Amino acid sequence: MGGGVMRLGGVKSYIRSKKTKRVNRSLAGTVMLFIFLALVGAFMAMPLVLTINNAFKPLDELFLFPPRFFVRNPTRGNFTDLIILMQGSWVPFSRYVFNTIFITGMGTVGHLFLASAAAYPLAKNNFPGKNILFSIVVLSLMFSVVVTSIPNYMIITWLGLNNTYWAIILPAFSASLGLYLMKQFMEQIPDSLIESARLDGASEFTIYRSIVMPNVKPAWLTLVILMFQALWTTTGGVFLRDEQLKPLNFAMSQIVGGGIARAGAGAAVMLVMMSVPIGFFIFSQSRIIETMTTSGMKD
Repeated sequence: MGGGVMRLGGVKSYIRSKKTKRVNRSLAGTVMLFIFLALVGAFMAMPLVLTINNAFKPLDELFLFPPRFFVRNPTRGNFTDLIILMQGSWVPFSRYVFNTIFITGMGTVGHLFLASAAAYPLAKNNFPGKNILFSIVVLSLMFSVVVTSIPNYMIITWLGLNNTYWAIILPAFSASLGLYLMKQFMEQIPDSLIESARLDGASEFTIYRSIVMPNVKPAWLTLVILMFQALWTTTGGVFLRDEQLKPLNFAMSQIVGGGIARAGAGAAVMLVMMSVPIGFFIFSQSRIIETMTTSGMKD
């Protein structure tokens, strides 16, 4: 009797699962989902498409009212004007590019190393004050950059780093978002894996370099992209005063602020500044998706 009830329950659950699969795979539902995702994707792509079209619009189309979304008479004159304006600067264009690459590269690599190195003991070691330290990190996420700008300026000035590259790079090292992200991902690594490495005689740095970091690659790649985007678009703020130290975004913003006559060059500037972060994101898109969907490892 009991076996018959169990078999009957198994048959019902099987039929229920088959119905569920049939509903999930219906053609109408798939088509509707595709249409919805296509509309959302098109809506999200509109700013990028508009920026690309504006970069190739002549001045008469840029100031046309009502504005046109797509360019009718494409021209490369905006990029030509941009090159002429950059050549007329008394600081070489290559200097702005070098400043941006140096600040972005040093800040991104330094932040990745410090965030991951600090997250490892917080995630996989027990020591006094661990929970308090992590609570401070989480609390710091509540404060915007505007709130901490004055303390940052005072600290940088006290260290004597004002008007240097390190005035931008050092604050990037201490961004708390990277530490929080890396710590949460490192907690998903099985403790047995780390204990096995310790029993084999591996040092903590070897475990961090050879076991922990490869297993959290989606997390630190996402962190690299976020920090790269933040530093690529920096203008130097109040820290960089010498023109030779200014990043590329500052020089581009000067062109955009040159008035109506530079509207075409300003549209080209927008495309140039967007192209590098977008290209970097497309290059690592698969890892970004993996970061958002990874459920982690378990013992």
